[in-house]
Amino acid sequence: MRLYRHLRVLLLLAASLLLAAQPAWATKRVALVVGNANYQNAPLLPNPANDAAAITETLKGAGFDVVDSRLNLAATDMRRALREFADQARNADIALVYYAGHGIEIDGTNYLIPTDARLERDTDIYDEAFSLDRVLLAIEPARQLRVVIVDACRNNPFADSMKRTVASRSISRGLARVEPAVSNTLIAFAAKAGLTALDGNSKNSPYATALVKYIAKPGLDLRRAFGFVRDDVLQATGNRQEPYVYGSLGGEDVALVPAAKADEPVQAANPQAEIRRDYELALQLRNKPALDAFLNQHPDGYYANLAKLQLNQLDAEDARVAATAKAQQAERQKTRLMSQGAQRADQEKAAADLKAAEDARIAAEKAKQAAQEQATEAERKRIASESTIVAALSGNKPAVGSAFADNPTVAALADDNTPPKLAALSVEPRQTDIAKADITKSVQSELNRVGCFTGSVDGQWNAASQRSLALFNQHAGTKFDAKLASLDALDAIKLKPSRVCPLICDHGYKAAGDHCSRISCARGSFLNDDNECEKQRARPVNAAKSNDSQRQDRPLRQRAQASAGGYGAAVGHATASPQIICNASSCRPVQRGCHLEYRGGGGPGNEANVEVCH
Repeated sequence: MRLYRHLRVLLLLAASLLLAAQPAWATKRVALVVGNANYQNAPLLPNPANDAAAITETLKGAGFDVVDSRLNLAATDMRRALREFADQARNADIALVYYAGHGIEIDGTNYLIPTDARLERDTDIYDEAFSLDRVLLAIEPARQLRVVIVDACRNNPFADSMKRTVASRSISRGLARVEPAVSNTLIAFAAKAGLTALDGNSKNSPYATALVKYIAKPGLDLRRAFGFVRDDVLQATGNRQEPYVYGSLGGEDVALVPAAKADEPVQAANPQAEIRRDYELALQLRNKPALDAFLNQHPDGYYANLAKLQLNQLDAEDARVAATAKAQQAERQKTRLMSQGAQRADQEKAAADLKAAEDARIAAEKAKQAAQEQATEAERKRIASESTIVAALSGNKPAVGSAFADNPTVAALADDNTPPKLAALSVEPRQTDIAKADITKSVQSELNRVGCFTGSVDGQWNAASQRSLALFNQHAGTKFDAKLASLDALDAIKLKPSRVCPLICDHGYKAAGDHCSRISCARGSFLNDDNECEKQRARPVNAAKSNDSQRQDRPLRQRAQASAGGYGAAVGHATASPQIICNASSCRPVQRGCHLEYRGGGGPGNEANVEVCH
């Protein structure tokens, strides 16, 4: 028994070494931290040295493989530091550069200033400083993620003394907006483009203080970390400084420090479950020592029969390879004797040996094919049997009997001592020991962890649970049957280290981390159908309608006078047609061939104009 335990430990150790060799488990992270404070030709900066020290300590505590910290670099030292760090980034998965010091923008290009720089004129920048593109070039070889953090958005100390060789050359405050040319690259500025950052009144700047708080938080997505940094800096500076991030990443969470693995839930010991895991581990290693070790520990039973089939397949493959090599050797021997003109008897013997070797090779090929088909069919039936029983457990009890009656593979449940048969393999006994609620609860719990299930983990596979598994299929690219909670689905969900399904909020709410927060629109705005705040527009006044309304309010006589140009416009002679004549009751046009004459007077009952017709 002790020998069996030792063999099992060796088997598990081999599997661990195999998995540890995969690159996903060995992420190499390197960082370069630069703090320039003691400038020879510019005012001293109080915080960069302290900020660089704080960032260095944070990254070392986060487990970075390399953290190269440099202070007060002159141009030659800065050039050498970037060159050496480029060699480090070439073999790394994640490369990060943090720079604190003076930086300026000229003609839309950002430059980092060494401590010995002399910038008497604007063109000196090309010889005395380093463009941000040079830093991006140093980290470009990193395989997975590139991050540049620039805490240099201060006032240009050379602005007053720097001469412009071209009057139109732009020298702006702060740094200029930048867009990374390489994917999976983030560039973080302490302040938005064109604005300056504050040093603050404490040992560290507000930006560095927030970075130390969030940048190395285990499992925190880098974009969310910079978002929290922005919020803290805005609050600390009274909304005078807003950090900004340029670049984009993919849909998966990207953290500088991986999240700690959650403890696996403690389950009741199940001997068959343990045997199943040992068998699958041996099957994954796919070699004879692993299968032999499994059979030594578990010589009988359902999984022992499956292991023997796999071992037969490997033996048949070895026999095929040996027979093929022997046939090739016999063919070379026959060819050699024929070319040397050997005696006829020797040539006939070589030909007979070749025929026998070729027949043995063909037989070994057929045996290998048969063993392979038998092992493949056995695995197929095992997987199908497990799915069938899980499906039956997800229904009512009569469904279990129906499943056994309709499926000859399941109906032919052999005990642990039954030899393997291709037509009817025994079904894994452990399935009957697992309660339906245990499987369902596990699947619900894992779906909740990856953000696809919000209901209660009650072991009831209802419509909400089915929708959550369908949602997982949609975002994870899987095709599990949503009508049942299967072990295969459980294993696939467990492989996801973080959220899979996006957070969906109702109208009027937006996603804020792992919860929904209400959207508040500013005064004069409203929430539109796209869940965005939109500014209210003033309703335009219809000028024509207003004029018509005003005209309707005027007296009839006054409107008629306005149309005619005033009934007093023509005195003693005809006026331009059409003319209007009015009396106490109404107004009408002057008849054709007639005109108005003024007779004097006017007032109630006495009209001043008279229509005269010839």
